[in-house]
Amino acid sequence: MASLGTTWLFSILLLHQPSCIAAAGPPAQPSDLQCYIPVNEDDIHCTWDPGPDQQIHSNYSLHWKPANVKEGLTKATNVSGSIARHTFTQNSELHVWVQAENQYGSSTSHTVTFNPANIIKPSPPRVTVTQDPLEFLWNYSSCVDLDLSLGNCMIRHRTEEDQVWIEEDEAGIFISHTIDNPRPYTVYEFQVCCACEPGVMSDWSEIATVRSAGTAPTGEVDVWMDCGMPSTNADCVLTWKMLPVSQSRGHILGYEVRLLYRNGSTAVMNMSAAEPRGQLVCDDMQCHLTSSLKDVSSATVSAYSVHGATLPARVDVPATGKQSNGQAIVLKMNEENLNVSWNPPSEPSDNLKEYVVQYKQVGQPPPQGFDWDRVKKGQTRKVLKGRFAKYTPYLVSLFTISHNFKAQQLSSAIGYSLEGIPSKVSSFKVNSIDATRVTLFWEPIPLLKQNGTIISYQIGGVDQTVHTVTASLQNENQTFDLLDLSPGWDYEVWIRAVTAAGPGSQTTTHFKTKDQESFAPSAYLMIASFAMIGLCTAVFLLRRKNCLPVPLCFDEKVPDPRNSNVLRQMKHQINDSLSRICIPAHESLPKISELEVVEHLPSAFEPNVEKNSHPNGLGEKELGSACSQTGRGYGCEEYSKMMDSDEERSKEDEEEEEMEESLCSSEEEQFTSGYEKHFMPTALEVQQV
Repeated sequence: MASLGTTWLFSILLLHQPSCIAAAGPPAQPSDLQCYIPVNEDDIHCTWDPGPDQQIHSNYSLHWKPANVKEGLTKATNVSGSIARHTFTQNSELHVWVQAENQYGSSTSHTVTFNPANIIKPSPPRVTVTQDPLEFLWNYSSCVDLDLSLGNCMIRHRTEEDQVWIEEDEAGIFISHTIDNPRPYTVYEFQVCCACEPGVMSDWSEIATVRSAGTAPTGEVDVWMDCGMPSTNADCVLTWKMLPVSQSRGHILGYEVRLLYRNGSTAVMNMSAAEPRGQLVCDDMQCHLTSSLKDVSSATVSAYSVHGATLPARVDVPATGKQSNGQAIVLKMNEENLNVSWNPPSEPSDNLKEYVVQYKQVGQPPPQGFDWDRVKKGQTRKVLKGRFAKYTPYLVSLFTISHNFKAQQLSSAIGYSLEGIPSKVSSFKVNSIDATRVTLFWEPIPLLKQNGTIISYQIGGVDQTVHTVTASLQNENQTFDLLDLSPGWDYEVWIRAVTAAGPGSQTTTHFKTKDQESFAPSAYLMIASFAMIGLCTAVFLLRRKNCLPVPLCFDEKVPDPRNSNVLRQMKHQINDSLSRICIPAHESLPKISELEVVEHLPSAFEPNVEKNSHPNGLGEKELGSACSQTGRGYGCEEYSKMMDSDEERSKEDEEEEEMEESLCSSEEEQFTSGYEKHFMPTALEVQQV
């Protein structure tokens, strides 16, 4: 029983069997059999067309048979063979044919019959040409040497640019030919073949070339500006393309360049193409000006020859701007072609004249690696020819040209003929670090080292997870946050760039997250501070409203600012808010230069503090209570002893009475404590210090 593999192979053989049988068979019939006797030779040479190649070896043989003579046979190649002179008679009729044979059979060409005396092939003629008029002549002496009359001749010509032969009919016995209305200053190529009478056509003569006469150049020079990266006036280089022969129509002697500056001044330069003298540099395709274009707004260029000059071609310094909607360009590149396409403008403008598509090899000084082409306003696609290097960025830009010669950049993009693996990220650092979170920072790979368009960056090394970050289109520095890390741990993370060709090499960095305790005490201290402030506020409100007994530890001890010379040193540090305190401004400063520290007393904040008030701002009952509660050094007795004199104390009592009369009538000021009335300085006191 046949296996499955054997059955499958047998099926494949059956499928291919018809094609093999079709290819096998007798060889194709030879055709186009021609025989001749070269001049100065006696043997007959025959050539033929073997037909299509059938992938099977075939043997060819040349057969001939003179009249009433036994058939002759000789071996031959697949395209030619020869008949020796001794096997045929010169003036007798000869029958010739070719036979091809292989393992599947044979085939025979048609038989040709001729007289060997009539198949003499002369040497090709020698051709000479003249420029004006454009004429070529030939010398045909071979027929005379053979004692034969001159037969017909064939001519053909073409331009050096077209490379397509144009054949003329038989020229009879004429030995010259003139071309009417030739292209000006164009290279023409000529060939001639002739035959003797009787005889066969000779081979084509060697190619003779001549350039037609020139005339005045026509059209305009294709001029543009290479403004490099980025586009600035100082970087722009004026460049133009060499005129094609169809426009130059003669030898270009030089160029006239006219520069128009923003201040209205003009500079004219006349430069010889033969002797540029440093201002003009030309190659086979382009010329460019080496002079600076700083402060230049526009320029014109015209080419001239001995016959005349072209019209001045104007170009303005291209203006860069924001990319217009619908104008994003799409690039497709290989090593020979750059295909650029874009969408038509959303709002067509009658002022639009044409587009300009340019490319610039990044990293090359102007105008190297630079070319451009113009596109009609109705088109949205252009193919530029060139030699585009692998892994090399090219900046492709799209411009519009208006009828008033204004050039505006619409869009640009970076393209590669072939992308490769990107280089390593050179700068990969930790920007900020916490206990469970870290911010990573890296700089983009330089454009010349990207080897392709950076699609994204990959970051890994933590929990086998690889994070993908989309590359910034602005080519700016980028950051990424790693979350949910463990406090106090050492980490090693890596980053790599990714292009269409794949990811590049990794760049690693190390860091250690902060310990949890390193920041906890500060947080606890802050919470405790807020709690203490809240507790003190609550106690203060309760004491103020309900006269609740509060431990002495909550009584704040403050200095009496009126009794201190320190105020004189704080004149410029007092806030303007003191002026809003409702205390009379005429209160005088004490002469004592020593601060007294007293305690806040609960009864000092009672609303009825004015009843039985003490000259110092305290009631007699409260004052006695306070004196009994305070220790030595803070009692009323010590304070009274510190007063300078009875006269000053009486003066202070009067000033305090005036202060109480001037207290604000608002509800908030009604609850102002007597302590504040007595101890806080007035705005006038602050100003007088």
